[in-house]
Amino acid sequence: MKAIVFHSHGGPEVLRYEDAPDPHALPGEALVRVRACALNHLDLWARRGIQGVTIPMPHISGSDVAGEVVAAPGGEVSPGLRVMIAPGVSCGRCEACVSGRDNECGTYQVLGYRDHPGGCAELVKVPVENLIPLPDSVDFVRAAAFPLTFVTAWHMLIGRARLRRGEDVLVLAAGSGVGQAAIQIARVHGARVFATAGSGRKLEQARQLGAAEVINHHTQDIADEIKRLTNRRGVDIVIEHVGEATWPKSVRSLARGGRLVTCGATTGRQGTLDLRALFAKGLSILGSYMGTKGELWSAARLFFAGELVPVIDTTYPLAEAARAHQRLEESGQFGKIVLEV
Repeated sequence: MKAIVFHSHGGPEVLRYEDAPDPHALPGEALVRVRACALNHLDLWARRGIQGVTIPMPHISGSDVAGEVVAAPGGEVSPGLRVMIAPGVSCGRCEACVSGRDNECGTYQVLGYRDHPGGCAELVKVPVENLIPLPDSVDFVRAAAFPLTFVTAWHMLIGRARLRRGEDVLVLAAGSGVGQAAIQIARVHGARVFATAGSGRKLEQARQLGAAEVINHHTQDIADEIKRLTNRRGVDIVIEHVGEATWPKSVRSLARGGRLVTCGATTGRQGTLDLRALFAKGLSILGSYMGTKGELWSAARLFFAGELVPVIDTTYPLAEAARAHQRLEESGQFGKIVLEV
């Protein structure tokens, strides 16, 4: 098969479009012909290299995949089934897995990261329980753009922050995959959404997705604007995935009893916190990593019904993965960048 492979860490230039061995599915697994694979920042980090994380070489990344089942040796699904793939891989047997908390499994990994070759290829193999059948009305590009960011945002808002109807939610970086997903999930659950972005175009797109108010994080102080827009109250929930650059402003934006949920640290991993504000205002700081398969199924029902719509920024042929990585690194996109196979 053809695949996007890197043999060493580095910039987009290390990505090679070359022949790679076909994967072979075992009982309990399915072999899927990839039709589309969306990019995430995780692909950039794996390619660049992360301190303390070993990426087996040569490596094929890609966590967000949609395609058609080629074979399932155990007979659980039929060839030709159109599917999108849940990106979280777990053991399926431990207490966390059987309790529906598979993202807390001790062996949990993300497809295309570390030990699991991903979907930037013509073929990929995954556990059969990771397959989500697609209705005919959903194309492969939109399906590939959905799983990782929407399950992440769903887990942050519903699983961790316990969003309630009528609450105020601040979503940072509206143009990111998690950002555009969080705006929509918060909106359909009855929240008032505030969103940040770095350009007029992205701010307008955030409004179109359902943000009631928008803030330019390059020219405006996020916390000051939130205080102004909420009559000094602040917001109930902050969806934080930027890191050092926004952390102090995110904390300042919280109302009493507010919850900050973080799933990433794109601009740096050190976040300072005034402990007096933490206890005096009764704040909660919540970590969140990916989401469960059950949460992805819940989100997918709204996706298939047209209530959640993954935003597509650009599509590229698989062979042009380096160009796609470059666009994601430049942060000019709004929504997902997808490779078509």
